[in-house]
Amino acid sequence: MSRKRNKFLIALIILLVAAIIGTLAYIVVKNLNENNERKSLDNIAGSYASGIENGTTSATEVTSPSINVKKVENPIDFKSLQQQNSDIYSWIYIPNTNVNYPVLQSHLDDNLYLDHDIYKNYSFSGSIYSQMCNKRDYSDRVTVLYGHNMANGSMFATLHRFYDADFFNQNRYIYVYTPDRKLTYEIVSAFEYDNRHIMNSFDFSDDNVFSDYLNMIKNPHSVSVNKRNTELTTDDKILVLSTCLDSGDGRYLVQGVLKKDEPTK
Repeated sequence: MSRKRNKFLIALIILLVAAIIGTLAYIVVKNLNENNERKSLDNIAGSYASGIENGTTSATEVTSPSINVKKVENPIDFKSLQQQNSDIYSWIYIPNTNVNYPVLQSHLDDNLYLDHDIYKNYSFSGSIYSQMCNKRDYSDRVTVLYGHNMANGSMFATLHRFYDADFFNQNRYIYVYTPDRKLTYEIVSAFEYDNRHIMNSFDFSDDNVFSDYLNMIKNPHSVSVNKRNTELTTDDKILVLSTCLDSGDGRYLVQGVLKKDEPTK
């Protein structure tokens, strides 16, 4: 009986050691892959979006929505990007964060880029993406972009910097480029929210529903809220950036309003 018990204990120890080694190996491989993906993402920005920092706008230049007839430079090489993947339709850049990425949308699978890179390869980091409920031209009243909260600081992880009031106050703008436009959004608020699907939960074609939503993002009933006293109307276009919380099932949202729409050359 004692021998059987000893054999059982030895087998159990071997299984536990194997499980620990397997878990550690998975963590090491995952971290290596994430770091390699981070380097690859940095290379993508360097190759296809060089000089994007030069296109930022000071606060005094952005005062109200406008269609500017004068074309501005487009720093994104969309031709080369779309040769890699036609699902790439825009680029997002937020100064003083790591957000400097192509934006994708699959016409076949809404969540393809949750775990695939811009080349459609499996990826822990995934990509920044929207779903088919949103038009690619950002003409919807509300457009939602998704990105992971990666431990290595990539994707939408550095949106969490907007938890800090000083950072929020000093960084006002989100820049989105399409092949022929530059869109400048002023950040209205940043806050924790539940994990509901925003586009499926609100009928934004209804003026009253949209108005209530605008009031909500101006005065969120949430913890860790940072906001600006920005006037919003039902004529506005809202951009929502959505990522995971550091813990829990909710989402961290950064919401901006379109302030300038410029054609590019």
